[in-house]
Amino acid sequence: MGRYTGPKARINRRLEQQVYETSGAIRASEKRQQPPGQHIRKKKLSTFGQGMREKQKIKYYYGLRERQLRRYFNEARRLPGNTGERLMVMCECRLDNIIRRSGLTRTRLQARQGVVHSHFQVNGRTVDIPSILLKPGDVVRVRDRHNLKKYYEELAASNSSEKCDWIATDEKALELRVTSMPGASDVSLPVDVGQVVVFLSR
Repeated sequence: MGRYTGPKARINRRLEQQVYETSGAIRASEKRQQPPGQHIRKKKLSTFGQGMREKQKIKYYYGLRERQLRRYFNEARRLPGNTGERLMVMCECRLDNIIRRSGLTRTRLQARQGVVHSHFQVNGRTVDIPSILLKPGDVVRVRDRHNLKKYYEELAASNSSEKCDWIATDEKALELRVTSMPGASDVSLPVDVGQVVVFLSR
């Protein structure tokens, strides 16, 4: 099964968080803030339910499949340091997320689509895999095509999102450089990753 393509506002309402940033999803979820479904009564989630909800936030926010998330988690467990922090840092270092955080696109879905359609180069090589994990020193730029440059110039100019310190962006050249590894404070998703670690360790 591929990435989620259903109603995005429904996911925002279910998780009670704007994990999908598209304007339509945000407007729809603000109009109806209660969880989806008929005759929904709010009840306290079990420990299992809380872990599941936090895990779903990560999956939908970063556009991961269950198998991808499990692979990241298993790799994070083998690395030194806090497993939850390592997991979130790996998610932040994905190519599509870094393009979004740099301000070249408004949403992760836009960034993902751009990568899949070969709009970007990493260290001079054209890529089409959104899940590539970047490291400090890697350079991403929009391919040298007039229509692509015009499109991303307009996106970057209209994007008012806050930039992050670990990515240096040159909006005129449509180029970004990863200057350092992100830390726990640089993670853009508010999530209780401790519950996710417990859930995935079952």
